[in-house]
Amino acid sequence: MAVSGAARVVVWVVAVVAGVVSAGLIVALVVNPDMADRTASVTGAIVGLAALLIAVITLVRNRGTSSGGRRVRAGRGGVAAGGNITGNAIGDRSKVIGPPTPAGPAPTGGQDADVRAARDGLAAGGNVTDNALGDDSERR
Repeated sequence: MAVSGAARVVVWVVAVVAGVVSAGLIVALVVNPDMADRTASVTGAIVGLAALLIAVITLVRNRGTSSGGRRVRAGRGGVAAGGNITGNAIGDRSKVIGPPTPAGPAPTGGQDADVRAARDGLAAGGNVTDNALGDDSERR
């Protein structure tokens, strides 16, 4: 996942702070092991609370929002399309011969429905027209 802008700065600040705290705990361990034990315990508690706070903020911020589109998934060997599948040759030795049929409009109902093709299956969120599907298939 790429991180850019302000998020990149936050990642670097967190990395530097974590490095400084780790180095400080190592120095404290060498100088005074009893103090290092208590310091590490308090530091761990603070870091745990910060992680909990970040998790809660992330969950609340992302609740109820969606990507606005459908998810398109295909199993091994499957073909899935979020819209129309028109004029394709899919599979071994498949051919589409002849003038293409113009694609029709995608169905209007269920625009946000997910599209999923199981293993070796075919699924489309729209119309399937003018295709040659499967082994040795041909449309003339």
